Amino acid sequence: MDCGRRNTKKYSFRCPDLKELRKLSSFVLDPLDFKQPHVKILSVLSIDVVEGLMSLVPTLEEYAHLLGLPIFDKVPFSGLEEIPISHVISEALHPKKSDIDAHLVKKGSILGLTSEFLIGKATFFTQADSMDAFEAIFVLLIYGLALFPNIDDFVDVNAIKIFLIGNHVPTLLGDMYLPLHLRNSKCGWTIVCCVLLLYKWFISHLPHTFAFL
Repeated sequence: MDCGRRNTKKYSFRCPDLKELRKLSSFVLDPLDFKQPHVKILSVLSIDVVEGLMSLVPTLEEYAHLLGLPIFDKVPFSGLEEIPISHVISEALHPKKSDIDAHLVKKGSILGLTSEFLIGKATFFTQADSMDAFEAIFVLLIYGLALFPNIDDFVDVNAIKIFLIGNHVPTLLGDMYLPLHLRNSKCGWTIVCCVLLLYKWFISHLPHTFAFL
């Protein structure tokens, strides 16, 4: 009996350029001193994705474990939240409100902050020995460029909202499943999600023996 060809799908994942974030991570002398709940989030930056090893169905609990974060009993990000005003962003990140006002820009129709501005501020705060401010901006950069990538070198307003809400594990999982669903129903889509975390989940299920490697 001729069963025909297997109906397979080829997935294309977007891999963000993390060179600048990895440079900033050098300022974290001891990851254990990095403030909770962001200790494990640094490990995302050290992942090198090997092409061709992606197959999936991670769970909420697995993502929470990989990031070292609880699944909070509160409403996750919906996308319908109001755009945070500049003084709220300023209080969370420490730069002056006038700095935020001057650098909140649009790329296309999307509001956000450039990575150039944020990396500059993070570097400035390390030189001023203001580690609380450095860590806040550094974590936002990881949110915007690694966990929730959208536009290159740009932390969009949705990543800022998720950072302020502080309940991103459900959003990370949804952010992975939705584009996969769309990719299966349409052709030619690149999957924009946290491929680093997905890859880390995948290799956690593989044998770690020398023979297997």
